[in-house]
Amino acid sequence: MPDKEKNIKAMFMLWLTAAIWGFAFVAQRSGMDYMGPYTFNGIRFAIGSLSLLPIIIYQSRGSQPISNSKSLIWKGSLAGLVLFFGASLQQAGIQWTTAGKAGFITGFYIILVPAIGYLLKHPLSKYTWIGSFTALAGLFLLTINDGFSVGKGDLLVLISAFFWAAHVHLINIFVKTESALKLASLQFAVCALLSIIIAIAIEPIQLGNIADGAIPLLYGGFMSVGIAYTLQVIAQKNVAPATASIILSFETVFAVLGGFLLLNETLGWKAMFGCLLMLFGMWLVQKNSTV
Repeated sequence: MPDKEKNIKAMFMLWLTAAIWGFAFVAQRSGMDYMGPYTFNGIRFAIGSLSLLPIIIYQSRGSQPISNSKSLIWKGSLAGLVLFFGASLQQAGIQWTTAGKAGFITGFYIILVPAIGYLLKHPLSKYTWIGSFTALAGLFLLTINDGFSVGKGDLLVLISAFFWAAHVHLINIFVKTESALKLASLQFAVCALLSIIIAIAIEPIQLGNIADGAIPLLYGGFMSVGIAYTLQVIAQKNVAPATASIILSFETVFAVLGGFLLLNETLGWKAMFGCLLMLFGMWLVQKNSTV
């Protein structure tokens, strides 16, 4: 297949990934109607982890076994722990905010990734700085209420963005020596286990409610985690990282669109302008950042 055709197909996969991830905020918001945040995360990440196993088994046929399984286990466990905090804060926060706002606030991690890189002595261009402050201004308009206060849900989702940024850096380091899919499946399993333990301790778990919330769970687990992650891995073999990041950042737009179409959510003019500023800032950062 010619390289140009491969590139076009890969970019289509990335746009599909961004759409799946964006609409996943709708599934996460809807899931809160049936169960607590830890129950929802525990089940969906378990589904996500299991959905990757057939691909891992297929890819492993005839290949050599892992030379250092202890390395994979501790790296997957650490990544899963950070993922647990990020997912827990996001899922808890989404109870008190809209799917659209949660999508854009979560997208702020795209700004935090190069910021953390700067602390690690990675150089940043002037456009990255401009984009970061533009996105920060947009975040202010999106989250600050008329009384100059931040909603509880918005704050929790914002804190989760710091964990998502840390998670990106961890994965960037770990995939250099480990299988991306095996690492992903293991971290999802760790996140699921921790979530289920907390859910058993503090949340009422009713099988009837879980069955009623099957559609959000299956979408959040199978589509958002299993299928979208696999599409991303396949697509990024034929698309430059900077281009891939820009396309994937549009999950925030799909989150707003999904909230509008499926949950009848609306944003005021101030919040909409904030979204536009964040989107432009995120584009500048991704287009000019090498982190």
